[in-house]
Amino acid sequence: MLALSRGLVSRLQFFATDAAAVAATPFPVRFMRGFSSDAAVAAETRIIDAKPGVMTPNSKRTGIIALKCGMSALWDKWGARIPITVLWVDDNIVSQVKTPEKEGIFALQIGCGQKKEKHLTKPEVGHFRAQGVPMKRKLREFPVTEDALLPVGTSLNVRHFVPGQYVDITGITKGKGFQGGMKRHGFKGMPASHGASLSHRSIGSTGQRDAPGKVFKGKKMPGRMGGEQRTVKNVWVYKICPARNLMWVKGQVPGATGNFVFIKDAVYEKPDISILPFPTFFAPEDEDTENLKPLVADLGDVDPFMITD
Repeated sequence: MLALSRGLVSRLQFFATDAAAVAATPFPVRFMRGFSSDAAVAAETRIIDAKPGVMTPNSKRTGIIALKCGMSALWDKWGARIPITVLWVDDNIVSQVKTPEKEGIFALQIGCGQKKEKHLTKPEVGHFRAQGVPMKRKLREFPVTEDALLPVGTSLNVRHFVPGQYVDITGITKGKGFQGGMKRHGFKGMPASHGASLSHRSIGSTGQRDAPGKVFKGKKMPGRMGGEQRTVKNVWVYKICPARNLMWVKGQVPGATGNFVFIKDAVYEKPDISILPFPTFFAPEDEDTENLKPLVADLGDVDPFMITD
């Protein structure tokens, strides 16, 4: 008979006792213990009613997550060409509510898209199960004011924004790989002739000699370019399509086709709060979204190509 150490014996006894306790515990309690401690009982401060409210100048709404579908161009009713980027708001829902009592901030976590459970980590699966929402492909937290909180499970669509307003869009720029100083920082480069040899695209001097005897931190040099988070501010919303959850915005948006972008109300070009749905758009229960027509921004009644006196 093999001799067992005291540590091994105590460990076997612990596992046997723990297995018996787990078997005697009801399944819902075991589930809550395994994933989240606050999923069983929601605090009173975290229970929010999903109903329209009145927006104030100090109110801050949540943002949404969209996928970049690509770029194109449209012509408005006056015949002016508008370069546009098409964004798809894919099944956005509120996946978590954060309050100062627990997390120290008023914020909403938004989930976008769909993803199979087998492609998620165990902590991610536990988070979604504890909140009682479907598995999502992308998550993003948006700080909000207290009057803009929404309950978990609230659906957000493209009508969260209105045509004609301005938004700020954040995304990850396209990666360019390792690039030289001329492409990465716009350096002039060295002479193309007159004795220059093998240094036409060199960045030139990087510092001095004995004093200070080093290259200063932050010196612009060759390196990896792109793949960074950037925000484009004051982007004009030209058109939205509620039937397909598509949004057309004027100009370019950071990132490649298929990348996620994060859209929120513009900070500097503040929209008219009287026309914004607050805290979000609540569609009627009997509404047929498939037959809804696209909504286009108001371009006014003055033809910009007519010569005025």
